[in-house]
Amino acid sequence: MQSDNRVLNDLSRLATGALGAIQGVKTDVEQAFRQKLEQALAGMDLVQREEFDAVKEMARLAREENIALQARLDALEARLAPPPSLQGANMDSA
Repeated sequence: MQSDNRVLNDLSRLATGALGAIQGVKTDVEQAFRQKLEQALAGMDLVQREEFDAVKEMARLAREENIALQARLDALEARLAPPPSLQGANMDSA
């Protein structure tokens, strides 16, 4: 009976040690994979999400400013354009 307990205790310690070793190998493999993935992504010349969002916001603001400036330009051109009655007279004299 005593020898059965000793065998079971030894098997238990062996299994615990093996599980610990497997866990260590798993951690090492995950770290190695993560490093390789980061190296591969770094070589692809990708931008980070924060940079993309910042440039996207800048483009949106520039587009809004462009629309506002176009509206101002159209209004100024409309104010500076000669009345329709004078446009025909200018063409006749040319």
